[in-house]
Amino acid sequence: MMPNLSIPDLVIVFAYFGVVFYIARWATLRRTHSHSDTASADYFLSGKSEGWLVIGAALFASNIGSEIILGLAGSGARADMPNAQFEILASLVLIILGWVFVPFYLKTGVYTMPQFLEMRYSPAARTYLSVVSILAYVLTKISLIIFSGALIFDMFGIPFWTGAIIIVLSTGFYTVLGGLTAVIYTDLIQTVILLAGTIAVTFFGLHQLGGWNEMTNTIAVASAEQGNPSVQQFFNLWRPMSDTNYPWTGMLFGAPILGVWYWCTDQFIVQKVLSAKDISQARKGTLFAGFLKLLPVFIFLMPGIIAYTLAKKGMLEFSLENADQAMPAMITTLLPVGLKGLAIAALLAALMSSLSSAFNSSSTLFTIDFYKRYKPNATEKQLVLVGQIATVVLVIVSLSWIPFMRTLMGGGMFHYLQSIQAYISPPIAAVFLLGLFIKRINARGAIVSLWAGFVLGVSRLITEFMAKEGMINVEEGSFLHTMLSINFLHYALFLFLFCGVILFAVSLTAPAQSEEQLKLVTYKRTPSVKGEGHSMDFWLTVLLIACVIFLWVLFSPWGIA
Repeated sequence: MMPNLSIPDLVIVFAYFGVVFYIARWATLRRTHSHSDTASADYFLSGKSEGWLVIGAALFASNIGSEIILGLAGSGARADMPNAQFEILASLVLIILGWVFVPFYLKTGVYTMPQFLEMRYSPAARTYLSVVSILAYVLTKISLIIFSGALIFDMFGIPFWTGAIIIVLSTGFYTVLGGLTAVIYTDLIQTVILLAGTIAVTFFGLHQLGGWNEMTNTIAVASAEQGNPSVQQFFNLWRPMSDTNYPWTGMLFGAPILGVWYWCTDQFIVQKVLSAKDISQARKGTLFAGFLKLLPVFIFLMPGIIAYTLAKKGMLEFSLENADQAMPAMITTLLPVGLKGLAIAALLAALMSSLSSAFNSSSTLFTIDFYKRYKPNATEKQLVLVGQIATVVLVIVSLSWIPFMRTLMGGGMFHYLQSIQAYISPPIAAVFLLGLFIKRINARGAIVSLWAGFVLGVSRLITEFMAKEGMINVEEGSFLHTMLSINFLHYALFLFLFCGVILFAVSLTAPAQSEEQLKLVTYKRTPSVKGEGHSMDFWLTVLLIACVIFLWVLFSPWGIA
């Protein structure tokens, strides 16, 4: 039983589940009454009829899983302020998604990112991305989401297996029934709950502490003790190039590569944009999500700093060795009746929104990129059924992976997640981004570049794991030591540049692709398309860029740091 949970708190939590399942039922009925010839589009892309509000909210909610909330709060408690750069930079990358990628995706009418890669290059490129994406979802996204949920359940007194099974099965249930419509409309509600709950935690925690000045004064006093971070470490986004974890060069040039892969080419995210009714609504949705992505530094990372300060004042008990538990510790210890239930609902909303998106995008990839390719005459109902079965299988696989994930995963979730992505994303980002602008790039170059980048990325990942586990001896000055000493963001930048060179050089050894094949998937002047408005989108973009620059200055030596 959850400790210190009152009847009002339980009512709020169960009301959240009630709203989610009501929306899932509505989405199911909506899909049931749709035309049989559009059943797959309704299930996988919500009938391509959504507006900017639900798209933006869905992009944000799908991205903000409980692992992000717990991980960023843990980063705040550890004085790892630069981790917030991944959130802030996401706002800029979402601009790239809206202005650069969205027109291609909607004009080509693709269901999946591998499908687009086939149109630009070849079926082999499509297969590569499909396989890598599904494996990445099962081994990173889904497993990490479930693991972060386990931390929540443990903190609230719910047995690990009981809580994990409830969340996985309930999320899988409404995802199977309602498809993408259920996912994006539950995401809209979950965004509201997520923001309300985390804002409540931030403001109440700061109130309990005695305000902003009391927080900074307490940190300053604590910093005099050996081993404690300084005030600047808590509030400075920028670290020197020599910093082993977050050099400013890696953040400014390496992190956007991860962002391009995640926000612009990953089915997990882009599927929400594909549901838009036109280009303008899709772009406005990406910009709305960009503004929402500026909030985590205040409502996810800041509670971690508050938790650290409360612990130093003896007002909160949690171990900095398990800093990812900072947010749950604040919820269980400090929040009053009602707010505690709201905060728990917010964490559950984050967990379920990301998990449902992972399930839905994985089933879409399997159905469209594997089943439909080999069963081109499959009916619309068959495609939907296969998608539902694929989701059920993913639920089972995810439950089976839980004990392994619990063993393998430790603290520092956010850093872990970003470092893994740094090793798999550069080759994919290169073939997508460069492929839009350089017509001479072709299928041969893409395949060689993808596999070369994959080998280098996975080699670094495996070597790093074996070194940490003591399975290999890495001597100082050796090649392995040099490779492992490269910051993961610098390595991502190197990998992107390397793949770009390979992509172009190998492409020159094969004939150029025809203009007919390239006309919809590379840049050229095209006639205006209905719904492709620019004026409002342009000024929203300018405002978003200005907000990013403001945060960069605010959390710097020239601001409050």
